[in-house]
Amino acid sequence: MKARTVWFWSRENGPQAERRIPFRRSLMLKSIRAFAPRSLIRKLRATFRSHCEERRQLAHLSLQRNAFVAAGGTRRFALGYDYPCLNDNKAQIPFEPHYFYHPAWACRVLRSINPAHHIDISSIFSFAGCISAFWPTDYYEYQPPTVKLDGLQAGRVDLCALPFADKSVASLSCLHVIEHVGLGRYGDPLDPDGDIKAARELVRVLAPAGHFLFVTPVAEIASVEFNAHRIYSFEAVMALFPSLKLQEFAVVLDDHHRGLIRHADASLLAGQRFACGCFHFTCPL
Repeated sequence: MKARTVWFWSRENGPQAERRIPFRRSLMLKSIRAFAPRSLIRKLRATFRSHCEERRQLAHLSLQRNAFVAAGGTRRFALGYDYPCLNDNKAQIPFEPHYFYHPAWACRVLRSINPAHHIDISSIFSFAGCISAFWPTDYYEYQPPTVKLDGLQAGRVDLCALPFADKSVASLSCLHVIEHVGLGRYGDPLDPDGDIKAARELVRVLAPAGHFLFVTPVAEIASVEFNAHRIYSFEAVMALFPSLKLQEFAVVLDDHHRGLIRHADASLLAGQRFACGCFHFTCPL
């Protein structure tokens, strides 16, 4: 159903045309506004704006391609299919602060520890690939990838039932993982206490004097945003690992322009909603 064009007279600007939405469509939009959650309406508006911007960019891309070909762009290369990259022309490259800073923090801690062998549980996979260049690394994941890389072994694991003997792992990491356990997001069983069970398993396998690197979202107030993740307060993290000794707390605040703050004070979490908390624990002898 197309919108109608209605002409009207403006005292300031003379005859004007207005695009009016037909009654039935107008009624549908009013119903959406009345009954749909505000978050859904915001998403619909954002999607529509994004669609309009994408159409504009594609039209501009077509002009660029034609100009490129006219300038001799196909002299040395055959012209393949279009592969539109519409969001890369920026003053600065975008990045996700949590996933840039927390592996960088973990690498720096591992450099100071210099382990003979390291086990990582389900952290971002590129982290395991990078550190395997320096320390033999076993990577375990609920949905394990298939890779071939010297220094790296990958396998499947259930974080709530780790296949390691008690007190057997000297160097262990679990970065930005435990907040998901038990929420069903990755096909795991729903379990409100899944993170507690996972934490107990991590403590069980950590060797005396062993090092454990742990990362999770942190805030002033603990909360759960189903089914994405839990967000912990500093006290809630410490309650997960009461028998371990905290060697360092580092944080990336909501305003990430301060960068990675090492040896941070927990008071920095006041007013925070989704900061990145990095914890270096050791197991007492």
